Amino acid sequence: MTDWQDRIVCDPDTLFGKPRIKGTRIGVEFLLDRLASGWSHADILESYPHVKQEDLEAVFAFVRDCLKDESFMIKTAAESGKRPGGDDPDNLDDGWT
Repeated sequence: MTDWQDRIVCDPDTLFGKPRIKGTRIGVEFLLDRLASGWSHADILESYPHVKQEDLEAVFAFVRDCLKDESFMIKTAAESGKRPGGDDPDNLDDGWT
């Protein structure tokens, strides 16, 4: 198992302090967005040669540890002020009834 603390860093002077791969300006959020958009690990590794397989493993370990944190809570729609169905006017089942 990868120790993410060896590969994921936060620096207030880089990427507004968001977590990133050590030695790069490639953020954890950026990599997760790529994966969520359908990119494979191979796509990322080919497109960003400074990112290694161990870095991707560290990203997953980091997120896992963040989710394990007892203080992590998902805000309800009411707490966040956002509509449950989003702002789509065609979404009639928005949970606000």
